[in-house]
Amino acid sequence: MLLGCIGDDFTGSSDLANTLAKGGMRVVQYCGVPTGPADPAVEAGVVALKSRTIPVHEAVEKSLRALDWLVAQGCRQFVFKYCSTFDSTPQGNIGPVIDALMERLGAESTIVCPAFPATGRSIYQGHLFVKDRLLSESGMENHPLTPMTDADLRRWLTPQTKQGVGHVASETVFSGPEAIREAFARETRAGRPVIVVDAIRDDDLFAIGTAVRDMALVTGGSGIALGLPANLIDPATLKERRTPWHGDGGLAAILSGSCSTMTRAQVERYRADHPSLEIDADRLIAGDLKPEEVADWASSQASKAAPLIYSSADPETVKAAQERHGKERVASAIEGFFAEIARQLTSTGITRLVVAGGETSGAVVEGLGLTALEIGPEIAAGVPALKASDRPLWLTLKSGNFGAEDFFAEALAVLKRRPE
Repeated sequence: MLLGCIGDDFTGSSDLANTLAKGGMRVVQYCGVPTGPADPAVEAGVVALKSRTIPVHEAVEKSLRALDWLVAQGCRQFVFKYCSTFDSTPQGNIGPVIDALMERLGAESTIVCPAFPATGRSIYQGHLFVKDRLLSESGMENHPLTPMTDADLRRWLTPQTKQGVGHVASETVFSGPEAIREAFARETRAGRPVIVVDAIRDDDLFAIGTAVRDMALVTGGSGIALGLPANLIDPATLKERRTPWHGDGGLAAILSGSCSTMTRAQVERYRADHPSLEIDADRLIAGDLKPEEVADWASSQASKAAPLIYSSADPETVKAAQERHGKERVASAIEGFFAEIARQLTSTGITRLVVAGGETSGAVVEGLGLTALEIGPEIAAGVPALKASDRPLWLTLKSGNFGAEDFFAEALAVLKRRPE
C-alpha cells in the first residue's frame, strides 16, 4: 500500500476514495480498522471511522489505531480526511487528531486544506467559503452537532491544537509548487507548523499536491487528494486505468438523516411523487415508532418504488427537539433507529441503499457490520457508488450538502447500472 488515509466519517471517506479512484489508484474503503493485512493489490487504503463527533480522547485513540495499521501496510504518505466544511467544535476533534498523528509520525509540519471547488468549497485568505457565502453564513451555522459560526479556519483551529497555526495565501499558491514549499518552510521555522493553505481552483489543489510530495502527513477534504496519486505512481499508468462497475437492479430504499439545506430539498423533491415516511424525534423517543413497523412499511412499498424514510427536519424543529430531550439523546436515537431499519431491510431483500448524512451513514455501515467497500462510478461530485465486499449490497453514502435536488433518483439509477 502506498497511501494510507484516515477519514473521520463514512461519507467523507467514500468521497476521498472516489477522488483517488478517479485519479487512477486501486482503492478500498475499510469500515473501521481492519484486523488483518490488506490485499497487496491495494494502492490506497481509506480507513473510515465514525470519529467526527465522539469525545476527543476516543477520536484520537481510534485515529492512532488506524494510523498504526496503515503504517504496518507499508504506506509512504498519510492523509487525515475531514469534511470540506471543517465540521468541528472549539474543543476538536480535528486539531487534537492532527496533533496526535503528527507526533506519532514525527512530522514537523502538515497542511490544513478542506477546499473542494467542485462542490463550491474554497479557501481564500484563510477563510472557508461555501460557494459565494462564508461558511458561517452558509447554513452550517445551524448544524445540530458542529455549528460552524466562524469561517476563519485559523481562528477556529487555534483553540483545538497545541501547535501554532500558519497560513499560505492564494498569491503564493498561484506561484506554484516551489513557492508553496518555501512558504511551508517559513511557517514551520516561525513556529506555525499546522498550515492553512488557500485553494480556490482544482489547479491550486494539484499544485499543493505536488508541493506536499515529501510531507509525511497531509490533512484536508477530498480535494487535497487530486494531486497525490501522481506523486506515488507514474501518471501515464494512472491515466490508462479504468475500474469496471456492475450494479444491481434489485429492490431499493432511501434513508435520510441529514438536516442540511440541500438534503431537505432532495427529500422534498423525491417525496413529491414517491412513497415516504418521516421519523419524528418526539415519537421516536416516546417509543411510538418501532423499527420493525417502519421496515415492514418500506418493504411493502419497495416493489412499486424505492421508499424514502427521513428525519431531515428544519433547524428550528431540530433545535426544539434537542432542547426537550438533549442533543446527544436525539442524535443517538435517530442513528440507532436508522441502523436497525437498514439491518431489517437488507435481511428482507433490499439490495440497494441510498443513505444521506454523515452520522446516519456511519450508523448504517456499523449497524450492517460492513468491513470494506469497493469504489464505483461517481454519482455527484464527492459521492461515489459503493459495493459491499462481502455481500450483494450496493449503496451510496452522501454528505449532507452534496448532490443536486434530484440526487436520490440519480443515485438509484447509478446503483442499478450494468456494464456497457
